[in-house]
Amino acid sequence: MTSLSAKVLTDLQGAIQRQDKPSNRIDYQRFHKQPLEHPVGLRTPVLRAVSSEIFSELKRLPAADLLKICDDLLASGRRYMLFFAFDFADRSKRRLSKSDFSRLERWLKTYVADWGSCDHLCCGPLGFLLLQHEELSPRAYRWADSTRWWLRRAAAVSLIVAVRNGRMIEEVFKTAEKLLNDPEDLVQKGYGWMLKEATREFPAEVFDWVLARRKSMPRTALRYAIEKLPPAMKRRAMAK
Repeated sequence: MTSLSAKVLTDLQGAIQRQDKPSNRIDYQRFHKQPLEHPVGLRTPVLRAVSSEIFSELKRLPAADLLKICDDLLASGRRYMLFFAFDFADRSKRRLSKSDFSRLERWLKTYVADWGSCDHLCCGPLGFLLLQHEELSPRAYRWADSTRWWLRRAAAVSLIVAVRNGRMIEEVFKTAEKLLNDPEDLVQKGYGWMLKEATREFPAEVFDWVLARRKSMPRTALRYAIEKLPPAMKRRAMAK
Protein backbone atom coordinates (compact mmCIF):
# COMPACT_ATOMS: atom_id res chain seq x y z
CA MET A 1 0.00 0.00 0.00
CA THR A 2 1.36 3.41 -0.96
CA SER A 3 1.76 6.15 1.62
CA LEU A 4 -1.07 8.09 -0.05
CA SER A 5 -3.36 5.05 0.09
CA ALA A 6 -2.49 4.56 3.76
CA LYS A 7 -3.37 8.19 4.48
CA VAL A 8 -6.70 7.84 2.63
CA LEU A 9 -7.49 4.67 4.58
CA THR A 10 -6.70 6.43 7.87
CA ASP A 11 -8.80 9.45 6.91
CA LEU A 12 -11.74 7.24 5.94
CA GLN A 13 -11.57 5.27 9.17
CA GLY A 14 -11.48 8.50 11.17
CA ALA A 15 -14.50 9.88 9.31
CA ILE A 16 -16.38 6.62 9.83
CA GLN A 17 -15.63 6.67 13.54
CA ARG A 18 -17.01 10.21 13.82
CA GLN A 19 -20.24 9.17 12.09
CA ASP A 20 -20.70 5.83 13.84
CA LYS A 21 -23.61 6.55 16.16
CA PRO A 22 -27.01 4.81 16.60
CA SER A 23 -28.95 7.37 14.57
CA ASN A 24 -26.72 6.72 11.54
CA ARG A 25 -26.97 2.91 11.61
CA ILE A 26 -29.30 0.50 9.83
CA ASP A 27 -29.82 -3.28 9.85
CA TYR A 28 -28.92 -4.34 6.31
CA GLN A 29 -29.75 -8.00 6.92
CA ARG A 30 -33.41 -7.37 6.11
CA PHE A 31 -32.39 -6.54 2.52
CA HIS A 32 -30.33 -9.71 2.01
CA LYS A 33 -31.08 -13.43 1.90
CA GLN A 34 -27.55 -14.58 2.66
CA PRO A 35 -26.17 -13.97 6.19
CA LEU A 36 -24.06 -10.82 6.35
CA GLU A 37 -20.80 -10.72 8.26
CA HIS A 38 -21.69 -7.26 9.61
CA PRO A 39 -25.48 -6.89 9.32
CA VAL A 40 -25.66 -3.52 11.10
CA GLY A 41 -23.85 -0.69 9.36
CA LEU A 42 -23.89 2.99 8.53
CA ARG A 43 -26.69 4.22 6.29
CA THR A 44 -25.81 4.69 2.63
CA PRO A 45 -26.35 8.50 2.67
CA VAL A 46 -23.89 8.72 5.57
CA LEU A 47 -21.31 6.67 3.66
CA ARG A 48 -21.81 8.83 0.58
CA ALA A 49 -21.23 11.96 2.67
CA VAL A 50 -17.98 10.49 4.03
CA SER A 51 -16.95 9.53 0.49
CA SER A 52 -17.65 13.04 -0.77
CA GLU A 53 -15.60 14.57 2.06
CA ILE A 54 -12.52 12.44 1.44
CA PHE A 55 -12.82 12.45 -2.35
CA SER A 56 -12.71 16.25 -2.40
CA GLU A 57 -9.01 15.96 -1.52
CA LEU A 58 -8.36 13.37 -4.25
CA LYS A 59 -10.36 14.51 -7.25
CA ARG A 60 -7.44 16.27 -8.95
CA LEU A 61 -5.26 13.16 -8.92
CA PRO A 62 -4.56 11.44 -12.25
CA ALA A 63 -7.06 8.65 -12.86
CA ALA A 64 -4.34 6.00 -12.66
CA ASP A 65 -3.31 7.18 -9.18
CA LEU A 66 -6.90 7.26 -7.97
CA LEU A 67 -7.58 3.74 -9.25
CA LYS A 68 -4.43 2.53 -7.48
CA ILE A 69 -5.84 3.95 -4.24
CA CYS A 70 -9.07 2.08 -4.94
CA ASP A 71 -7.09 -1.13 -5.49
CA ASP A 72 -5.35 -0.64 -2.15
CA LEU A 73 -8.60 0.07 -0.32
CA LEU A 74 -10.14 -3.12 -1.70
CA ALA A 75 -7.08 -5.20 -0.86
CA SER A 76 -7.10 -3.87 2.72
CA GLY A 77 -10.15 -5.96 3.57
CA ARG A 78 -11.32 -3.25 5.95
CA ARG A 79 -15.02 -2.72 6.46
CA TYR A 80 -16.67 -0.19 4.12
CA MET A 81 -13.62 0.05 1.85
CA LEU A 82 -15.39 -1.76 -0.98
CA PHE A 83 -18.08 0.92 -0.89
CA PHE A 84 -15.55 3.76 -0.97
CA ALA A 85 -13.43 2.20 -3.73
CA PHE A 86 -16.48 1.78 -5.96
CA ASP A 87 -17.75 5.24 -5.08
CA PHE A 88 -14.40 6.93 -5.83
CA ALA A 89 -14.29 5.14 -9.20
CA ASP A 90 -17.84 6.25 -9.93
CA ARG A 91 -17.01 9.87 -9.11
CA SER A 92 -14.10 9.60 -11.58
CA LYS A 93 -15.91 7.63 -14.27
CA ARG A 94 -15.64 10.30 -16.97
CA ARG A 95 -11.86 10.03 -16.76
CA LEU A 96 -11.77 6.26 -17.18
CA SER A 97 -10.49 4.70 -20.39
CA LYS A 98 -11.44 1.53 -22.23
CA SER A 99 -8.40 -0.23 -20.79
CA ASP A 100 -9.76 0.30 -17.25
CA PHE A 101 -12.57 -2.17 -17.95
CA SER A 102 -10.27 -5.09 -17.10
CA ARG A 103 -9.55 -3.62 -13.68
CA LEU A 104 -13.25 -3.10 -12.92
CA GLU A 105 -14.04 -6.59 -14.16
CA ARG A 106 -11.39 -7.93 -11.79
CA TRP A 107 -13.02 -6.02 -8.93
CA LEU A 108 -16.37 -7.55 -9.86
CA LYS A 109 -14.99 -11.08 -9.89
CA THR A 110 -12.77 -10.71 -6.82
CA TYR A 111 -14.62 -8.51 -4.33
CA VAL A 112 -18.35 -8.51 -5.13
CA ALA A 113 -20.50 -11.13 -3.41
CA ASP A 114 -23.92 -9.51 -2.89
CA TRP A 115 -26.46 -7.56 -4.91
CA GLY A 116 -25.71 -4.20 -3.29
CA SER A 117 -22.03 -4.08 -4.22
CA CYS A 118 -22.84 -5.62 -7.61
CA ASP A 119 -25.28 -2.83 -8.43
CA HIS A 120 -22.99 -0.12 -7.04
CA LEU A 121 -20.19 -1.11 -9.40
CA CYS A 122 -22.30 -2.11 -12.41
CA CYS A 123 -24.67 0.88 -12.39
CA GLY A 124 -21.73 3.19 -11.80
CA PRO A 125 -18.29 3.11 -13.41
CA LEU A 126 -18.54 -0.28 -15.07
CA GLY A 127 -21.87 0.51 -16.72
CA PHE A 128 -20.54 3.90 -17.81
CA LEU A 129 -17.60 2.23 -19.57
CA LEU A 130 -20.02 -0.06 -21.42
CA LEU A 131 -21.99 3.00 -22.52
CA GLN A 132 -18.82 4.63 -23.83
CA HIS A 133 -17.40 1.47 -25.40
CA GLU A 134 -20.21 -0.77 -26.63
CA GLU A 135 -17.68 -3.15 -28.17
CA LEU A 136 -16.97 -4.35 -24.61
CA SER A 137 -20.50 -5.76 -24.24
CA PRO A 138 -19.55 -9.36 -25.26
CA ARG A 139 -17.32 -9.51 -22.19
CA ALA A 140 -20.23 -8.55 -19.95
CA TYR A 141 -22.49 -11.03 -21.74
CA ARG A 142 -20.13 -13.87 -20.79
CA TRP A 143 -20.85 -13.22 -17.12
CA ALA A 144 -24.32 -14.67 -17.71
CA ASP A 145 -22.68 -18.14 -17.88
CA SER A 146 -21.11 -17.83 -14.43
CA THR A 147 -21.94 -20.23 -11.61
CA ARG A 148 -21.92 -17.19 -9.29
CA TRP A 149 -25.33 -15.55 -9.27
CA TRP A 150 -24.00 -12.00 -8.70
CA LEU A 151 -21.99 -12.23 -11.92
CA ARG A 152 -25.10 -13.35 -13.80
CA ARG A 153 -26.96 -10.40 -12.28
CA ALA A 154 -24.07 -8.15 -13.32
CA ALA A 155 -24.51 -9.22 -16.95
CA ALA A 156 -27.93 -7.55 -16.83
CA VAL A 157 -27.56 -4.57 -14.51
CA SER A 158 -24.33 -3.43 -16.18
CA LEU A 159 -26.46 -2.56 -19.25
CA ILE A 160 -28.80 -0.26 -17.33
CA VAL A 161 -26.68 2.88 -17.82
CA ALA A 162 -26.61 2.30 -21.58
CA VAL A 163 -30.29 1.53 -22.00
CA ARG A 164 -31.28 4.56 -19.92
CA ASN A 165 -29.44 6.52 -22.59
CA GLY A 166 -31.39 4.85 -25.39
CA ARG A 167 -28.56 2.50 -26.33
CA MET A 168 -27.85 -1.24 -26.55
CA ILE A 169 -31.43 -2.49 -26.59
CA GLU A 170 -30.42 -5.55 -28.63
CA GLU A 171 -27.84 -6.46 -25.99
CA VAL A 172 -30.54 -6.01 -23.35
CA PHE A 173 -32.85 -8.50 -25.07
CA LYS A 174 -30.00 -10.93 -25.76
CA THR A 175 -28.99 -10.90 -22.09
CA ALA A 176 -32.58 -11.21 -20.85
CA GLU A 177 -33.05 -14.21 -23.15
CA LYS A 178 -29.96 -15.84 -21.73
CA LEU A 179 -31.13 -15.30 -18.15
CA LEU A 180 -34.82 -15.92 -18.83
CA ASN A 181 -35.27 -18.93 -16.54
CA ASP A 182 -32.40 -18.37 -14.13
CA PRO A 183 -33.23 -20.14 -10.84
CA GLU A 184 -31.94 -17.31 -8.62
CA ASP A 185 -34.57 -14.69 -7.84
CA LEU A 186 -31.95 -11.94 -7.50
CA VAL A 187 -30.92 -12.62 -11.08
CA GLN A 188 -34.58 -12.59 -12.17
CA LYS A 189 -35.01 -9.25 -10.41
CA GLY A 190 -31.81 -7.99 -12.01
CA TYR A 191 -32.81 -8.66 -15.60
CA GLY A 192 -36.38 -7.61 -14.85
CA TRP A 193 -35.02 -4.29 -13.58
CA MET A 194 -32.93 -3.96 -16.75
CA LEU A 195 -36.06 -4.47 -18.88
CA LYS A 196 -38.01 -1.98 -16.74
CA GLU A 197 -35.32 0.63 -17.37
CA ALA A 198 -35.53 -0.18 -21.09
CA THR A 199 -39.23 0.77 -21.08
CA ARG A 200 -38.18 4.42 -20.60
CA GLU A 201 -36.97 4.57 -24.22
CA PHE A 202 -38.33 1.36 -25.76
CA PRO A 203 -41.76 0.65 -24.21
CA ALA A 204 -43.31 -1.00 -27.27
CA GLU A 205 -40.28 -3.19 -27.94
CA VAL A 206 -40.08 -4.38 -24.32
CA PHE A 207 -43.82 -5.03 -24.22
CA ASP A 208 -43.66 -7.16 -27.38
CA TRP A 209 -40.64 -9.05 -26.06
CA VAL A 210 -42.32 -9.77 -22.72
CA LEU A 211 -45.65 -10.68 -24.30
CA ALA A 212 -43.98 -13.33 -26.44
CA ARG A 213 -42.39 -14.92 -23.34
CA ARG A 214 -44.92 -14.29 -20.58
CA LYS A 215 -45.88 -17.97 -20.35
CA SER A 216 -42.33 -19.08 -19.53
CA MET A 217 -40.93 -15.95 -17.89
CA PRO A 218 -40.74 -16.12 -14.06
CA ARG A 219 -43.42 -13.90 -12.53
CA THR A 220 -40.80 -12.09 -10.45
CA ALA A 221 -38.94 -10.93 -13.56
CA LEU A 222 -42.19 -10.23 -15.39
CA ARG A 223 -43.55 -7.95 -12.67
CA TYR A 224 -40.31 -5.99 -12.54
CA ALA A 225 -40.13 -5.65 -16.33
CA ILE A 226 -43.64 -4.23 -16.81
CA GLU A 227 -43.79 -2.04 -13.69
CA LYS A 228 -43.60 1.27 -15.60
CA LEU A 229 -45.73 0.27 -18.60
CA PRO A 230 -49.27 1.68 -19.05
CA PRO A 231 -51.99 -0.23 -17.14
CA ALA A 232 -53.50 -1.79 -20.28
CA MET A 233 -50.15 -3.23 -21.32
CA LYS A 234 -49.54 -4.53 -17.78
CA ARG A 235 -52.89 -6.31 -17.74
CA ARG A 236 -52.19 -8.02 -21.07
CA ALA A 237 -48.73 -9.09 -19.95
CA MET A 238 -50.01 -10.55 -16.66
CA ALA A 239 -53.07 -12.28 -18.15
CA LYS A 240 -53.06 -16.07 -17.79
